[in-house]
Amino acid sequence: MRYRTSPSPLTLSGTKLRVWSHGASLLDRIWGRWRRRKGKMINFFVYQYHSQRRAVYAALLVMLLPVFWPALFSPLGHASPSMFSEWNAPKPRHTSLLKAALISEIPNERKSELWAPLAPQGWKPCIPSASITGRPVKSSGFIQVFLDGGLNQQRMGICDAVAVAKILNATLVIPHLEVNSVWKDSSLFEEIYDVDHFINVLKDEIFVVRELPPEYAWSTREYYAVAIRTTRIKTAPVHASANWYLENVLPVLQSYGIVAIAPFSHRLAFDNMTGDLQRLRCKVNFQALAFVPHVNTLGEMLVKRLRYPKHVRSDEYIQEVVDENVSNDGNGKYVTLHLRFDKDMAAHSACDFGGGKAERLALAKYRQVIWQGRVMNSQFTDEELRNQGRCPMTPEEIGLLLAALGFDNKTRLYLASHKVYGGEARISSLRKLFPLMEDKKSIASSEELARVEGKASLLAAVDYYVSMHSDIFISASPGNMHNAMVGHRTYENLKTIRPNMALLGQFFLNKSLEWSEFQRAVQAGHKGREGQIRLRKPKQSIYTYPASDCMCKG
Repeated sequence: MRYRTSPSPLTLSGTKLRVWSHGASLLDRIWGRWRRRKGKMINFFVYQYHSQRRAVYAALLVMLLPVFWPALFSPLGHASPSMFSEWNAPKPRHTSLLKAALISEIPNERKSELWAPLAPQGWKPCIPSASITGRPVKSSGFIQVFLDGGLNQQRMGICDAVAVAKILNATLVIPHLEVNSVWKDSSLFEEIYDVDHFINVLKDEIFVVRELPPEYAWSTREYYAVAIRTTRIKTAPVHASANWYLENVLPVLQSYGIVAIAPFSHRLAFDNMTGDLQRLRCKVNFQALAFVPHVNTLGEMLVKRLRYPKHVRSDEYIQEVVDENVSNDGNGKYVTLHLRFDKDMAAHSACDFGGGKAERLALAKYRQVIWQGRVMNSQFTDEELRNQGRCPMTPEEIGLLLAALGFDNKTRLYLASHKVYGGEARISSLRKLFPLMEDKKSIASSEELARVEGKASLLAAVDYYVSMHSDIFISASPGNMHNAMVGHRTYENLKTIRPNMALLGQFFLNKSLEWSEFQRAVQAGHKGREGQIRLRKPKQSIYTYPASDCMCKG
């Protein structure tokens, strides 16, 4: 049997040899390419594997950084700004004024004048302890209100809700507090205010219930969120009159026995209201709304520590000792500064705060996303806004104002703020001027703050309590906290400094202004702005200007 064997290339000649050689070379090249590609694929998968491992390690490092270095991420920590910050740490913008303020001496007579309480001004609260108008014989139905905003905006809404219930002879259900989009706080009314006290103070004015009876249990926030409901009033105009409620809300109340008003903030006018109704609103604000006991207890503890002792921290224990460095002129006294300088406020103002290009871009993006074109001030330049008094003061600027008014480095300063945009770097100049500056976390342990920590409304309630008990209150910019404090402290005849924003804006634009000139101009520009009675003008808030609606001569 004969077998056919493949011819050897060496036995071939001529054209056949060249063809075979070319074929063999082609196969070699194909084999070589496959091996090279295989090697690249292996290398690619190895590279991907190591890249993923590096990414995992990097993610773990980022997650663990706050655990091992929490100060880098703390908004009011005493460390340098976070390495992940969106802004460059601002330098002092008024260096010459700051240097002069740090070495200036305050005359004793100026200190005495500054700390002296307000003299009686001939006005006093005219709300009687008994009923103002009397409770209706029969309720016309249940009224629910859904309140948005922060603590102080909701506080004004609660007062208005009582007044609307009075107008309609309705039974008020304890108001529902919406979750604030900025502060992310879901605290309930009963977690902030003493419900029993609220009901008891108003028992002779209106009917108040904690919750709806079973037959109306369906009337919930979720029920109104998913569809149009006939029992919901969604079109209440801002500053609606009493007649509007009688014409548009009362028929719904009479037909269904219940009505829900959402949104409700600022839905009742301040003008053309009866005197009894105005005084009822003030009764709610100044008498019925008392904080829950543990907020009052914490607030009182902070006030005590601010007035006399200094504190020595030992882990979670605060030891109280006598502070011998307190100035005789301010012994046992303190100033509350509401430093309203959060990112939301900074973006809404459209002003430049010295954080550089990165900060301007970050605020512009925040303004576009959150406020969606509703910041009308953005059409003006920073200089125009400051001349008009539309720019909130930075911590550095409010510090210079306080120093020019006569407060020295022995002044105890309580910082009432939720969060300072820019952290410790932003308030470093203020701390240099007032090294005895404190806040909740510096004079209370984490255990003492446990029941309010992470809850913006309860933290604001503590600040409200401490502010009401301070010798002097000042706010860095207008806002709901400022308005609430001005009104409440006016009602109690307590000293409250109102910064002249337009005047200060012009001063801070003048880079050639010397300290002595600045000091004289600031003091002259703030005469009569320390809590003196101002009568409410048309369209102004009764909660900011309680005279003469809720305060009487005598």
